Amino acid sequence: MEFKDYYKILGVERNASADEIKKAFRKLAIKYHPDKNPGDKTAEEKFKEINEANEVLSDPEKRKKYDELGSNWKNYQQGGNKAEDFDWSRWRTQNQGSRQGFGTHGGHEDMFNEGGEFSDFFESIFGRSGFSQRSAGGRAAKGEDYRTETTISLEEAYSGTSRRIELNDETLDIKFKPGIQDKQVLRLKGKGGQGYNGGPRGDIYITVGIPGHPHYKRKDNDLYCNISVELYTAILGGKQLIRTLKGNIRITIAPETENGQTLRLKGLGMPVFGKTNEYGDLYAKVKILLPKNLSIEETELFKKLSEIHKKKQDSQMA
Repeated sequence: MEFKDYYKILGVERNASADEIKKAFRKLAIKYHPDKNPGDKTAEEKFKEINEANEVLSDPEKRKKYDELGSNWKNYQQGGNKAEDFDWSRWRTQNQGSRQGFGTHGGHEDMFNEGGEFSDFFESIFGRSGFSQRSAGGRAAKGEDYRTETTISLEEAYSGTSRRIELNDETLDIKFKPGIQDKQVLRLKGKGGQGYNGGPRGDIYITVGIPGHPHYKRKDNDLYCNISVELYTAILGGKQLIRTLKGNIRITIAPETENGQTLRLKGLGMPVFGKTNEYGDLYAKVKILLPKNLSIEETELFKKLSEIHKKKQDSQMA
């Protein structure tokens, strides 16, 4: 009997982490799953092989025992000995009790362990009861849930958008409703992994990322921004062009508007997710622009204004 290289079967290094093993197994299990390869005996055997490799490498105790065996087998081979003379019995698990279910693996990828015969190599080490028995009863189980991420801009979040996502050899066109929040998770029901024994497909969970914007800051459905207002407009009042996600609009600046004053523009914030014609507000903070490169005439006028203002203050104090 030859030694089975489970690391090679899964295509991972011997020092691979649990997550790397899990990821490699999941990818291969999807590729060779019987539901995707009906009637393909080669794929069926490959599926059993990667299932067996995962059964060992995803269980810390089995993996430790397997690694010890591998080291001894390598030394045995290097000594020029024959494979049939190797004493496999000394590596057989003494405790033949099986793990009930797949709780020690912790993950939906366990749905792929659909029973079937494990190899003589496996049974020589762990015995016939050394593998999990969840599938023995043939009960239906939900397929694996998939998780992925995507990024959209604030403008796209305002108007709604779509993305084409490639996930596990499947192309999905995802629509995002207006008003979606940063880090919001969308669930696509029944778009995940194939079910087990006739069970329903799993779901896909998409986390949406919305990067920071150079002009707006978002808080829930409200937007915050700064607007630059000329000194003359702030003093005398007038119309001011302002940019919003709805488009450029003109608003009225009241006379004697102060620097730092915040204007509330109702309904010009973000759409409320999942609701029609409901919006947050836009809060615009006034930043007064001081005039630069004054002409002689402008400078003289400001001097006159300063003198008038000083006389007014003196008279009020008198």
